[in-house]
Amino acid sequence: MSASEEILSLPAPRAGVVRLVYGSSRHQFGDLRLPSLPDDALYPVIIGVHGGYYRARYGLSYYGHLMAALTGAGFATWNIEYRRLGNRGGGWPGTFQDVGAAADSLRTLAMSYPLDLGRVLAVGHSAGGHLATWLAARPRITTDNVLYTAQPIAVTGVVSLAGVLDLRRAYDLRVSNGVVQRLLGGTPEQYPERYAAASPMDLLPLGVPQILIHGTEDTSVPYDFSRRYLEAARARGENTELVTQQGAGHFEMVDPRSNEWQDVLHAVQKEAVVQ
Repeated sequence: MSASEEILSLPAPRAGVVRLVYGSSRHQFGDLRLPSLPDDALYPVIIGVHGGYYRARYGLSYYGHLMAALTGAGFATWNIEYRRLGNRGGGWPGTFQDVGAAADSLRTLAMSYPLDLGRVLAVGHSAGGHLATWLAARPRITTDNVLYTAQPIAVTGVVSLAGVLDLRRAYDLRVSNGVVQRLLGGTPEQYPERYAAASPMDLLPLGVPQILIHGTEDTSVPYDFSRRYLEAARARGENTELVTQQGAGHFEMVDPRSNEWQDVLHAVQKEAVVQ
């Protein structure tokens, strides 16, 4: 295990964490953290979506380190859990429906907590990078699709950390032992409408600023995923940039002890002021 992979087994800070549910499943909850700011302040909100290639064995705990660090930088953070492959109801369409419902629950949370719903950023890692970017794309899902939501909460910016941003390519490359076929229940030929509604690459343009951060030595999600997405997004007129972390792997960016973490902090701070 590399030094950065140690973050997977270290307990995340729990001080100030409020665990709240957004549904009836035991996997439908999130950890809300609020920064220490003046009482009359409204906090910009970060929806945190952890990775783990959509499998139940990986949960939100490791992502708590990143969320706690961003809360310390002045952001409210909503680190969400969701049903995954291996959980009852995980996969298609439950995984996506949970992530959407968790994001939309911010409207309810804002009734009790000082959250600025005009500044909602989605920040996700790996499979969570895909799902965080998908949150910004939800308004483009067609009304005939099961993932359609009439009024999804507005995501004003995205930071994708080594995101799986093209599900068709992920299927073609059989990433993580063909996990995308399991996630969507079949191939692109069998279910083209599922891939069209679930893959950020298919849903371009999203119409919000996006910052992609990716290490060149990432063996879990190849760097090429972000490079190709950047080219496609810019071709569609998107405000998208790619921060290349030379020599970095998959986990350095989610470890606040690492040098690569600073790229994440700067990206989030930038997205918070670009409206």
